[in-house]
Amino acid sequence: MNKRKLQNIIALMLVLLVILVPVTYVQANKLIYADRVKEYLIQQKHYREQDIASVQGVWGMKMPDFYVKVIFRDEPYATYIYYAHRPVIQTDVWPTDGEISRPANSGPLRHLEK
Repeated sequence: MNKRKLQNIIALMLVLLVILVPVTYVQANKLIYADRVKEYLIQQKHYREQDIASVQGVWGMKMPDFYVKVIFRDEPYATYIYYAHRPVIQTDVWPTDGEISRPANSGPLRHLEK
């Protein structure tokens, strides 16, 4: 293998490393934070797994970098926002995107933490 070919291979490996490390970091943290919130909901708040429709880790552009969106099966119109940086805290509630709207007679949000 000549020197030029070896330099090209090393350069390609460095470029791949520079791209893959941040992508892997973001994807891993999204999973870690989502798992942390799901564990919190089940173990500390005593929800059953079937009560939860989705738990999604998100990488945001603002502080904090990572947060988690939770949708409960009985309130598909509300997306609860959690920060899982220790301790886990619920910070906000957003309307769920899409076609689902909040029924007029739904009453107060059931999963809002005080």
